[in-house]
Amino acid sequence: MTATSLESPSTTTSTPPAPAPTVGPELARSWLLVNGAQTERFAAARASAADVVVLDIEDSVAPKDKERARHNVVRWLEGTAEDGTPQRAWVRVNGFGTQWWEDDLRALAGVRGLEGVMLAMVESPEHVTRTAELLKDTRIVALVETARGVQNLQAIAGARSTYRLGFGLGDFRRDTGFGENPMTLAHTRSQFTIASRAANLPGPIDGPAVGALGPKLAEATAVTLEFGMTGKLCLMPEQTATVNEGLSPSLSELSWATEFLQDFDADGGEIRNGSDLPRLARARKILGLAGAFGLSIPEGYDVHFEAPTDTYHC
Repeated sequence: MTATSLESPSTTTSTPPAPAPTVGPELARSWLLVNGAQTERFAAARASAADVVVLDIEDSVAPKDKERARHNVVRWLEGTAEDGTPQRAWVRVNGFGTQWWEDDLRALAGVRGLEGVMLAMVESPEHVTRTAELLKDTRIVALVETARGVQNLQAIAGARSTYRLGFGLGDFRRDTGFGENPMTLAHTRSQFTIASRAANLPGPIDGPAVGALGPKLAEATAVTLEFGMTGKLCLMPEQTATVNEGLSPSLSELSWATEFLQDFDADGGEIRNGSDLPRLARARKILGLAGAFGLSIPEGYDVHFEAPTDTYHC
């Protein structure tokens, strides 16, 4: 869903569309992974609809190419784009205990364009803490990809330096032997969301839908949303727009929230019954997200919907 102005277009002047807002990592929906050994892909990733670009020097890079990929990433993050703006991105680094982990962190320390790191194969809070010691004041997404890591989710989420949790879906399935049916991973996805909420973290980032586009990607993103996860890894620039739309408030939600708040204010802005508080919180959250994502109701859209099921007082 693209941003749409509530105002009628002028008949005498042509106003260029407003640029898409920059979505911060706490709300970021699409996290686009880009192979750090393939520098020709960096510019396309930056120009995509991705909320966050993650230059990958871990899983997508062969061992023989690790050093070259690391050098590519550092050089690019120290550079400037053609429009004169600094080049900025996140970096997925190799897991704690691997032969590349410390070299990755030392190379990235102090790099101008580094926005944060996604730490692979996190299995304990120590992995996050030790990473933070080498990359001070750097946001860390803890990518949990094994059964041992999932068992320690609560402690990992509670680590002081954990910024957000990520679900390394492919490696988790390889580690456990689980299939790809969403119901098979329902308990695991739920644990990510519960651990994030209990630790007061932003919503977790779900694993990618490998090779999926169109309806299949939309279905996979709907599963992410169903389990309360608010971000999703992407492996292709073409996936980012669909993921952004699927993890944004829908037009029906936006219409309901707008109508509810208008009616609430018209009644004096006072709590009328037990359902008003959860509905008020939900409506404000929807409109807050819509504002952050640059979304609005198209002119002439006048369909009304019942309140979402999570707004009823019990």
